[in-house]
Amino acid sequence: MGASDERHSHRTGTVGTVTCMTTSTVTADGAPARGRHAGPAPRPNGPVPRWWRDATGTLGWAVVLGVGALWVAGGGVQDLGSLAGALTSTGRLTGLVASALLLLQVILMARVPWVEQAWGQDELARVHRLVGFTSFSLLLGHIVLITLGYAASGPLGLWGTTWDFVVGYPGMLLAWAGTTALVMVVVTSVRRARRRLRYESWHLIHLYGYVGAGLVLPHQLWTGADFLDSTPATVFWWGLWGVTAAAVLAFRVGVPLWRSLRSPIRVLDVRPEGPGATTVTVGGDGVRHLRVRAGQFLQWRFLDGPGWSRAHPYSVSAAPDGRTLRITAAHVGDGSARLATLRPGTRVLVEGPYGRLHGGVRTRRKVLLMGSGIGVTPLRALLEELPQQPGDVTVVHRVRTREAAVLADEIRALAAARGARYVQVEGPRVPGRASWLPRQAAHLSDAEALREVVPDIAEHDVYLCGGDGWLTAAHAAVREAGAPADAVHLERFAS
Repeated sequence: MGASDERHSHRTGTVGTVTCMTTSTVTADGAPARGRHAGPAPRPNGPVPRWWRDATGTLGWAVVLGVGALWVAGGGVQDLGSLAGALTSTGRLTGLVASALLLLQVILMARVPWVEQAWGQDELARVHRLVGFTSFSLLLGHIVLITLGYAASGPLGLWGTTWDFVVGYPGMLLAWAGTTALVMVVVTSVRRARRRLRYESWHLIHLYGYVGAGLVLPHQLWTGADFLDSTPATVFWWGLWGVTAAAVLAFRVGVPLWRSLRSPIRVLDVRPEGPGATTVTVGGDGVRHLRVRAGQFLQWRFLDGPGWSRAHPYSVSAAPDGRTLRITAAHVGDGSARLATLRPGTRVLVEGPYGRLHGGVRTRRKVLLMGSGIGVTPLRALLEELPQQPGDVTVVHRVRTREAAVLADEIRALAAARGARYVQVEGPRVPGRASWLPRQAAHLSDAEALREVVPDIAEHDVYLCGGDGWLTAAHAAVREAGAPADAVHLERFAS
């Protein structure tokens, strides 16, 4: 789940996921009472236990080790005695591992709820990217090693062997087409190339990853000795392919479609939110069935015409009340700009909710919420939803100008009502710095300036949301200022 600039702006800006704490009033018996904006208490939706993350990670490694074990059992080691045998056998191993990693990569981003909740989108995106580039490198190694191995043991030479592979082996033309599709995905996932693409273009190209994975299957089944000569290997690979296909069909297609058809969701209200931003409120029976918490995000499709098939990730910008959901997005691409043209009554398809960064991951009483620009929108939802004692929450909102501070008035009013502290920092950001206090404390480092704002930061949970450069600088400053690693929560979608 690498992302383009627009997608990054959606997740870490207008739809970035951040968890925070807010302050409620306190009743006579000491129990926190929800404010008038908060609505009913959210339904339980805590994080998946840590052992589930460990278990899924162990399972992934077990798949890779299983591939190696099947290669050894199939005589891979014995074939290393000659140059041609070593090239061919090693090429088989790299191809098998590449295939397994490719399938694991698809599963990682199939939006399986338990996997997503256990890892969180930021970590999943990082692992997805690492696994993807590793798989692609091994795939190229497989092609080169297999070709060299067959050329070394046959009379056709290098180019003759290459041609014979393409036209003479069942499924090889499809495999080459699949490899081409994967090359397109990998090239456009490189950060520099990705930043030059519109989100819609990147999203369309990225879908070719599924095409590429599907096209290499016939080649493995029809010509792969590791598929044909061993019953355990056949069961293993068919099982892995089956689980992958089932995950995609179930959680990317089946569950969202069933939910949307069972209980319709429609646009209720659309309004401008300052310069270059729009707030959309949706409602309907379908909202009641969604277990959404403030700080989480959903994948949204608005059925208003061309472009509806591309899902866009937006976080809720107001606390879910069981009847409506609200999102606020900056106009940074075609998808988000189209929100301003939506009409009440437009049908909505949603996937989710997703994101670990909600109140369930909180470990401390005090909370520091830090957002850059439009990234403050999910913090506003959490400020409305989560109860706490007065003085426990500090909100730091980094903006270029006062006019660009979307939802600032709402956040300021909520903070005043709940006893939270709202600090708005204005001015151009210095590259490579989070620039907490560019005017008052320009001579201080980010960490020193942060300690000026929150002296006891080591006692806080810290939640970050903003652009990639700011997020990196903010994370470094927070850790240097003394926040424990397990208390810092963020999700990065431009990794």
